[in-house]
Amino acid sequence: MDLQSLAMTLEASLDPTQNKQAETVLLREQKKPGFTLLLLRIVASDTYGSTARLASALYFKNFIRRNWTDENGNYKLPQQEVVSIKQELIGLMINVPANIQYQLGDAVGVIADSDFWRRWDTLVDDLVSRLTPDNARINNGVLQVAHSIFKRWRPLYRSDELFTEVNHVLGKFGDPFVQLLGNTDRMIEQNKDDRSALSQYFSTMNLLMKLLYDLSVQDLPPIFEDNMQSLTSLLHKYLIYDNPLLHSDSDGESGPLEFVKSGIFEVLVLYAQKYEDAFGPFVEQFVGSSWNLLTTTGLETKNDILVSKALQFLTSVTRLSQHAQAFNNEETMSQVVERVVLPNLSLRDSDMEMLEDEPIEFIRRDLEGSDSETRRRAATDFLQQILAQFQKLVTEVVLRYVNHYLSEYSRNPSVNWKSKDTAVYLFSSIAAKGAVTTSQGVKSVNELVNILEFFQANVAADLVSDSDVPPILKVDAIKYLYMFRSQITREQWRDAFPLVVKHLGSPDYVVYTYAAIALERVLALTDHSKQPVIDSADVAPLSAQLLEHLFQLIERNSEPPKLQENEFLMRSVMRVLIVIRDGVVPITDVVLANFTKITQIISTNPANPRFYYYHFEALGAFIRFAAPRQPEKLENGLYPVFLSILENDVQEFIPYVFQLFAALLEANPSGSLTAYYTSLAQPILNPQLWTSKGNIPALVRLVSSLMTRGASQMAENKQLESILGIFQNLIVNKATEIYGFELLESIMANFALSIIGPYFVTILQLLFTRLQNSKTEAFSSRFVRFYHFISSRIDSGLGSDWFINHANQVQEGLYVQLYLSIILPDTQKLARPLDRKIAVISLCKTLTDSVAFAEKYKKGWGFTCEALLKLLENPPIITSTDDTIADQDVDDMSFGVGFTQLQTTKRPARDFWPGVTDVKSWVGQELQSTNARQGGKIQKFAEERLSESPQALQVLSTYMNR
Repeated sequence: MDLQSLAMTLEASLDPTQNKQAETVLLREQKKPGFTLLLLRIVASDTYGSTARLASALYFKNFIRRNWTDENGNYKLPQQEVVSIKQELIGLMINVPANIQYQLGDAVGVIADSDFWRRWDTLVDDLVSRLTPDNARINNGVLQVAHSIFKRWRPLYRSDELFTEVNHVLGKFGDPFVQLLGNTDRMIEQNKDDRSALSQYFSTMNLLMKLLYDLSVQDLPPIFEDNMQSLTSLLHKYLIYDNPLLHSDSDGESGPLEFVKSGIFEVLVLYAQKYEDAFGPFVEQFVGSSWNLLTTTGLETKNDILVSKALQFLTSVTRLSQHAQAFNNEETMSQVVERVVLPNLSLRDSDMEMLEDEPIEFIRRDLEGSDSETRRRAATDFLQQILAQFQKLVTEVVLRYVNHYLSEYSRNPSVNWKSKDTAVYLFSSIAAKGAVTTSQGVKSVNELVNILEFFQANVAADLVSDSDVPPILKVDAIKYLYMFRSQITREQWRDAFPLVVKHLGSPDYVVYTYAAIALERVLALTDHSKQPVIDSADVAPLSAQLLEHLFQLIERNSEPPKLQENEFLMRSVMRVLIVIRDGVVPITDVVLANFTKITQIISTNPANPRFYYYHFEALGAFIRFAAPRQPEKLENGLYPVFLSILENDVQEFIPYVFQLFAALLEANPSGSLTAYYTSLAQPILNPQLWTSKGNIPALVRLVSSLMTRGASQMAENKQLESILGIFQNLIVNKATEIYGFELLESIMANFALSIIGPYFVTILQLLFTRLQNSKTEAFSSRFVRFYHFISSRIDSGLGSDWFINHANQVQEGLYVQLYLSIILPDTQKLARPLDRKIAVISLCKTLTDSVAFAEKYKKGWGFTCEALLKLLENPPIITSTDDTIADQDVDDMSFGVGFTQLQTTKRPARDFWPGVTDVKSWVGQELQSTNARQGGKIQKFAEERLSESPQALQVLSTYMNR
């Protein structure tokens, strides 16, 4: 394909009407050598237009992310192509527009993760060589590349390897960086009357602030510590800098000044928190300037990030008692509340515009924990930090303002409703102590206030009243309950819960969404004994009406992007289904129809990962509790829509669908494979599906579920060899080996021995090759578990003798070496209770039933006995299966990257010996019964083969004589 055609195909990949066909072509083209270099040629040329160039940069980034190295760090591309990419990428990135620069920067970050610095030790020299004293465009490109690499250090834990890398960079980049700071400062002064040049140099200063943070995040570089006086002087200069030429024309868009000052505050927060000894003497000037900035900066949206960063700096400073003392008097505290806190807590016109025009965005920003960049969150954090230092003073001062605003509201409620909103928010800020948690809300409260009295006196009426209460005050009332939910007793919640449910019927988007949020969180709330605060018995009578109404709210607009806009509603559906459990059975038809409809709509254009995650979790809960009673109904209802997702290759949904197919199969384990599943089996064994790592965990589970229901049918359809081929591909890869063993255990558990037996020597050859050539601790552990799985299953025709026979067919005498060097020592390393349990059963059955150990491996019998007794010193305790569904925090998840486990369908680890609950008793009974059955043979073996281990013999006797 020529460059022009490739550029057109890349551009088409961004068009929803053409992207499927374009992706197919690109998947074919990317297999050709030099494909990445063609992408870079398109990015570099103005000939192809901005859309094609951006599409090429995007595809390059994603291709590099998937194909730069394998799990062992080896290049997947030809060496010459790797070299060429590194040679071209830096120079290219410096010269392309900013939107393309960001995409290439991500690619550079991926490459750096793998190669920097040891396999790319020329990079920093290359960057430094390109820096200039005064060319802002070139410098900005170089600094953007540097930031793409060095920002990787921000979340990392300290390590010798990391510090070696940082020191490598500082040794080459430190002096040029400091020089560029000075040069940029001079160029800003020289061009203070030239708007265009000034903006360019401020872009440089913004990048320099980001890099100052990057370079300082792990430890304070000596070059910065040695120049702390000049460095802090420059930071302070630009914190108070002003030039009308840099003022943003828009009240809603931040400009160069705001970005640079925000970056400076980020550095100041880092230095105040980590480097007090070096930075402490310079703090006071920044505190004063921050105060001045906060009291003079307007309420325009463009200043939001800057104000929140300034407040974060003051918050970090007040953690230090010597700086906090400045606030320890009533007059100063009053000024703090009046001039800093209140202006940033009060609702602005721009907030109300967002509430009306983008209500879902308003909600996401307003929820605690998700609005760290908003003025309200930052002002609250600042106030709570001072409260932690001076609780009585802050409480008394703030309550005066709370009462003032409540009094103002009472004089004219219809006009002054914003005053009440401020009062409730201000009170909540000082009533809560510590972090607000996702699961419990506020866990600790300020003992100098009474949250229930305040609620009853000032908030409850807005929740109860059906009169014309402004929507924002209803939201405040619901949010108050939501925030302090764990401080409210079970009895109080019984009164409050119906009021929350009632507001799902509000016509106001924000009100009914907050009602859904509060509903979901209180249904998930448990008390100190882990019992639900709201019993399922209280919810079940309302469930049909509740679910129907939630579905109506979700389906209010059937356009795919709008339908999946509000993830909070779908999360509530999920929670109701989890709470009512099999209470969903009587309303299966209604729930199934709604889920089918929603799945069909959103599969045409997946737009909100949070929404469809909760959608599939809710579907998982529905299957979990309804399918065991009505398996055919759910299979018939869901199969067509799930199959459509697979046929249309809706990548975002496929791993979820595989998990749900498996859950449907597992809900009816005794059933045979229906025509639906028989037709599904062959497509899911297509190797192409297994190339996506995100599919593998779900596919392994689905294939295992199919084997449980229909191994004989799959054998008749000649599908075993395809499954074994998949196993072979999984087992050779460190990233997927665990799934290879899961698949192998399912094969051995479900296929008849006459069918799988002929393949077992080949299976062992593959496993032994990995053990010999690239053994890892994880692989060895799983292999040992697999051995015990085979060894324990004598009743199925397997057992240790069966394994020995096949192992020695690979190489005569190999078993003994394997048993002594890997199986016995690594058995003691098994950590999971079920793994240790199956090892106990395996070793015990080896002692009682193995002919080879009785007649041939006499010393091995003694070693096996000692290993068993050692395991029993710390016997595995198998707890009963907990049917609780874990509460997954969606903010901790990385959608679209790898595999997302559905908690509602998560399968517990399989116990192949559920009847064995007390392993010590079981071992004793097994040894005694076998000894009696075989005329005292076990006792005789013990006396002969443990003669050199009298202590082991004595311990074994306690089991034999129980």
